[in-house]
Amino acid sequence: MTAIAGASDGARTSDLDAIIIGAGPNGLAAAIALAREGLSVRVYEAHAEPGGGLRSAPLTGDGYINDVCATVHALALASPFLASLPLAAHGFEPVQPDAPFAHPLDDGDAVVAERSIDATVDGLSREDARAYRALFGPLVADAERVMEALLAPPGRRHPLLMARLGMTAVRSARGLAERFRDARTRAAIAGVAAHAILPLQFAGTAGYTIGLALAAHGVGWPIARGGSQALARALTSYLSSLGGEVITGAPVTSIDELPRARAILCDVSPRQFIALAGDRLPRRYARRLECFRHGPGVFKMDWALSAPVPWQAEACRRAGTIHLGGSFDEIAASEDAAWRGRVADRPYVLAVQPTLWDPSRAPEGRHTLWAYCHVPHGSNVDMTARIEAQIERFAPGFRDSIIARHTMGPAAMHARNANLIGGDIAGGAGTLAQVLMRPIATIDPYATAVKDVYLCSSSTPPGVGVHGMCGYYAARSALARTFGRRLRDGRG
Repeated sequence: MTAIAGASDGARTSDLDAIIIGAGPNGLAAAIALAREGLSVRVYEAHAEPGGGLRSAPLTGDGYINDVCATVHALALASPFLASLPLAAHGFEPVQPDAPFAHPLDDGDAVVAERSIDATVDGLSREDARAYRALFGPLVADAERVMEALLAPPGRRHPLLMARLGMTAVRSARGLAERFRDARTRAAIAGVAAHAILPLQFAGTAGYTIGLALAAHGVGWPIARGGSQALARALTSYLSSLGGEVITGAPVTSIDELPRARAILCDVSPRQFIALAGDRLPRRYARRLECFRHGPGVFKMDWALSAPVPWQAEACRRAGTIHLGGSFDEIAASEDAAWRGRVADRPYVLAVQPTLWDPSRAPEGRHTLWAYCHVPHGSNVDMTARIEAQIERFAPGFRDSIIARHTMGPAAMHARNANLIGGDIAGGAGTLAQVLMRPIATIDPYATAVKDVYLCSSSTPPGVGVHGMCGYYAARSALARTFGRRLRDGRG
């Protein structure tokens, strides 16, 4: 057996109830769910810091805190599992911008999503205000149940609730936008829908729009004070308080390397799992995993700035997240291009300006900006000029405030996190088929063809997002199948 780097001799030989490979949010959630049941749990993480997509680093220079991947944590607050954990006691402090997001337009105006539906519709035309309230009002009134349904595997969703929601959620974002008459409102719908990293005419993209807008009104779109790493450290600290252990700097190349354990849960992509399981994996099952499709990649940028971004639309200075791309059709063209292997000249850009609400992320008087655009899977095209042109388009003079910049294309994103195949930050394309059958069509998507070995990454339901529900439901599956028990928290 090959020794695992970073593991002590004792750690390699002792029997455990469960081992988790990967300390991303889903791996840590799985570990916590099992540790709360009194099981002995150990997590192996290849990197020096736990977190996966929750890492932070001084990418733009000393004194700056830049989030390497995830930076807005609406789903962490909306998650039925993460919201149940005492993470505040372990250092996680969500910071709420004045408004969750804004969508600037070429005329110098902007559409703003406020925490309140009433305040949001005040900025819309009369007809669109009525349509927006009719769509989101009932959902916000039942937000907790709706989010629990959206963040559950397909077989565990409340049938009556999903029947009411499903007819809208399975539509395309383009179909959803057609509910609204004003081009401004339709553009804002596109800005939210493009988080799906899919062409906006695809079925199911309306569901992403509904879920994210509902989170904006229900829990906000917060950032973590001190950087996203603070959330990873809070999860790790809470796991430690339950007796769980995280060993960092310990890459695992085969499950045969691991100490004895009754269950193994893998926070990895299907492609990585095929390599980890090796000869234990039946060839027919491996071929099914090989058919799992990854989506477009991202080209990500971070800036150190001498001043806040000089948005032409004053309302953008109140929002944490800014969606850049102009009209619905322009954003739709950008997303379609990335999906079809082309680079858009005017890409949709998703930007976050954290230091307006968390000054601890930069030296006094300085600021940071985080942004990415979608690019073809594995693209090696440098998108720096295109991204900065989109920001400059809505914030004239932006380039004058740049002190330093840091870029990461798909290859660099993958190098920092092995789960980001080809720069795909969603753990696999979020098409309707792969949402319903992720990573393959099976009754239990977490159990694998290897006995007592499970998948718990975002390549399992419900997929993309820092919500931990993939890990939670994988732990539920392991507890039932391997340990013959049910979770005691009422959702098992």
